[in-house]
Amino acid sequence: MTSAPVRDPELPGLLLRTERDALLPLLRATPESAYDLRTACPGWTVRHVLAHCAAALTRVVEDRLEKGVFTPESNERDIEERAGLPLPALLDELERGMTEAGPVIAAAGGKLDGVALGEWVHAGDVREAWGLDGAYAGRGLPYALGLLEGVAYRKEMPRTVVEVTGAEPAGWEEPRPVGVPSPEGRPPGRFRGDAPTLIRLYANRPLVGTRYELHGVGEGDLRLFDSPPKLDD
Repeated sequence: MTSAPVRDPELPGLLLRTERDALLPLLRATPESAYDLRTACPGWTVRHVLAHCAAALTRVVEDRLEKGVFTPESNERDIEERAGLPLPALLDELERGMTEAGPVIAAAGGKLDGVALGEWVHAGDVREAWGLDGAYAGRGLPYALGLLEGVAYRKEMPRTVVEVTGAEPAGWEEPRPVGVPSPEGRPPGRFRGDAPTLIRLYANRPLVGTRYELHGVGEGDLRLFDSPPKLDD
């Protein structure tokens, strides 16, 4: 196995704060009826997704990461616990988590980086459910790609040479490897497409209407998250 990508411990907090500043004003300005719309996460409405996000970040901030946390069963319990919470209070909890979780994740040495990436992907789930443009793009995209590279290595995803097309984020102008080499010496896979589609592919989100090339590796081999997502091991 080749050396791991260099980890920037500030990246998770930077991604969370960037998304906080973009997402929370949108959430607070949207009628509550829109929170009942279904998302790409099976069985989850927008409110369910946000309750899950708020709970996950609160667990990180309060160091409540007991065995079995972030499993589907744990996620559902966290959502149910917030079912009667007024929406403004839920959004307050989410904002607090997005503000305070960064230093905790930074100090965790990489094992919680997937939480920050998962939160950002879920913000895309909300935008997609509401029919907004840029569901898995925006100002946080370069930071999300940086986390994707590290999380894919940590989870030992198959090595894939990624060629980002379109408006390439800084550092992705040339093809770069993501994941770990095959122990059997198989050649790496190859992806060519835009950055939001790359995020969709690794995050196990709908790819309808996208254009991309994928060779030497299957879509199912590149899924970082389950459905509903288990944010990290």
